[in-house]
Amino acid sequence: VQLQASGGGSVQTGGSLRLSCAASGRTFSWFVMGWFRQAPGKERDFVAGILYDGVSKSYANSVKGRFTISRDNAKNTMYLQMNSLNLEDTAVYYCAAGRSTSISRISGEYTYWGQGTLVTVSS
Repeated sequence: VQLQASGGGSVQTGGSLRLSCAASGRTFSWFVMGWFRQAPGKERDFVAGILYDGVSKSYANSVKGRFTISRDNAKNTMYLQMNSLNLEDTAVYYCAAGRSTSISRISGEYTYWGQGTLVTVSS
């Protein structure tokens, strides 16, 4: 599986962005998908994850209520709708796919990674 993240950009605090992660391959629907982010000088952190069914989801506490993860298995695409962005959301966002049967918050549990898309939030 190859992943291509897109949709990053610059936005002011309180604004919104929608990230997309397009997957190649035939078995997108088999994978647990996740979004991670890495701010300069910091570790890569879990943001949100979604199971195969598109119903079971998990969010980091820092984004809960502001971000929404979704997936369209027919389009081999995952999304991250980000609202009420704040300065702390500035990071490179990565999408990832794994074979786990549950949503993991550990980056090492994911096998495939996209190249990352930069989100910059300014005041």
